[in-house]
Amino acid sequence: MKSLLLFLLVFAVVACDPPVKPSDPSVVKVLMDKQQSAWNQGDIEGFMESYWNSDSLVFIGKKGVTNGWATTLANYKKSYPDQSAMGRLQFDILKNEAIADSSIYTIGKWTLFRTADTLGGHFTLLWKQKNGQWKIVADHTS
Repeated sequence: MKSLLLFLLVFAVVACDPPVKPSDPSVVKVLMDKQQSAWNQGDIEGFMESYWNSDSLVFIGKKGVTNGWATTLANYKKSYPDQSAMGRLQFDILKNEAIADSSIYTIGKWTLFRTADTLGGHFTLLWKQKNGQWKIVADHTS
């Protein structure tokens, strides 16, 4: 009888734990399409929605390491003050891979088409699940 009760207790505890869903890298494509669309509409705040809104966000760019969502947003606004400076952004994902149940690693290329010039480079993103949502926690863009 004790064995049966122990079995039922263990079964009940295991049954209550939600199953761990493996990372699906295709979610990144959807989120990056939304980012690209927001940027191309001149909506930097919308573009930033995919970033982890935390002081622990890490952004590495040509000026070095930046910490924090608010600082990253301020830097974007300073570098791209209007629609003309923002141009039209295009992302090309080169590699998109789940590296754990709650982490995705993305490598890609970005191109910014503007009237006066065209800029471009590459990026590496680390995505993690934060409160049930996929967020960029580290971005290295060059």
